[in-house]
Amino acid sequence: MTADRTVKVDYLARVEGEGALDLVLRDGQVTEARLRIFEPPRFFEAFLRGKDRADVPDLTSRICGICPIAYQMSSVHALEAAAGVQVGEPIRTLRRLFYCGEWIESHALHIYLLHAPDFLGYESGLSLAADHPEPVKRGLSIKKTGNDLVEAIGGRAIHPVSARLGGFSRPPRKRELLALLPRLERALEDALATVAFAASLPFPDFTADYDFVSLCHPSEYPMNEGEIVSSTGLRVSASDFEKHFVEEHVAHSNALQSRKDGGVYLVGPLARLWLNYDRLHPVALKAARECGIPLPTRNPFVSIVVRAVELVHAVAEAADIVRAYEEPERAWVDVPLRAGTGTAATEAPRGLLYHRYEVGPAGEVLSAKIVPPTAQNQARIETDLREFAPRFLHLPNAELTWKLEQLVRAYDPCISCATHFLKVRLIGGTS
Repeated sequence: MTADRTVKVDYLARVEGEGALDLVLRDGQVTEARLRIFEPPRFFEAFLRGKDRADVPDLTSRICGICPIAYQMSSVHALEAAAGVQVGEPIRTLRRLFYCGEWIESHALHIYLLHAPDFLGYESGLSLAADHPEPVKRGLSIKKTGNDLVEAIGGRAIHPVSARLGGFSRPPRKRELLALLPRLERALEDALATVAFAASLPFPDFTADYDFVSLCHPSEYPMNEGEIVSSTGLRVSASDFEKHFVEEHVAHSNALQSRKDGGVYLVGPLARLWLNYDRLHPVALKAARECGIPLPTRNPFVSIVVRAVELVHAVAEAADIVRAYEEPERAWVDVPLRAGTGTAATEAPRGLLYHRYEVGPAGEVLSAKIVPPTAQNQARIETDLREFAPRFLHLPNAELTWKLEQLVRAYDPCISCATHFLKVRLIGGTS
């Protein structure tokens, strides 16, 4: 199909932020795919300069309303590294519980309201709920449990305020966490039902030769600690991230794109499961083995099943931590003032998140670098669109657009937490 075509979606409400997609056709073939992000830059790295290091966790949490904890904890870990501090128990486990809450709310939101409607032919979570209220109610119930867990630890569900250098300003009371245990147990049943629900969806037959990248911990499913590893053999600490991963500016996007040793790569649930399958919680591992879908997988559409498995993991681990929780007398350790540079990488729900800070002798931030998951996945998304689109060029515009949007949403891209907008244009012609 060589004629010019334009496929336009004015408001795509299930991708966070302002972006556009151009497909360039030559002789009926897709020769180029451009994910154009035209949302204005937000300059977080610039306005962190000169700020006191103690203010950084609260400021970075504002980068995202869906995964503020990942930004808080990444900054905290990096700033603690700059001071030569590594926290132990019980703070370390409490941070994992904090992460579990964020994974629970984010994965539940994505599965039921952002991605499932694509597979079932609905334009939104609301239209899906009108015909199938029970699955959506289940998803909202799980998300509410995650929200309440975050609030119990962080003081509020959105942009929590208790995280600080060295730990938490206030430890959650044992009674507060135990009050959530019955809901976590119900959420675990709902999460297992979510795996079955996700595995029943119709998946396009598409796989890619991904270079998977994620954290890897010797004994835990990765959240906030571990080495950075890849399926092609890379294994480095966060301090060596910038030796292998480079951000590049591309003319068609306001957002930087990342390359690993010059090539594209994938972060997120598919990568985590591929590299850490045997570290899943036993309940989640059993669900993965029995869901009827071969896991791990290289099919990006099956990421909805992988997120469901991770949802089981996060709920099950959260319940285990709550059962064993003993309230500490003090929920932080001192982090002395010291000039230095610190780096850290954690696993946000969408994938690997990297922070680096240079700190002056008075605790002032001299420079900052933040590499979010979506920036790392942008080039891979463009590659997948280039490989996926040709088989559907015969479809009418509306059906072709639906297919392309479904693939983009498989990555749960977070362009920002502002306006939702995507334009898709097909530019055709003969060479």
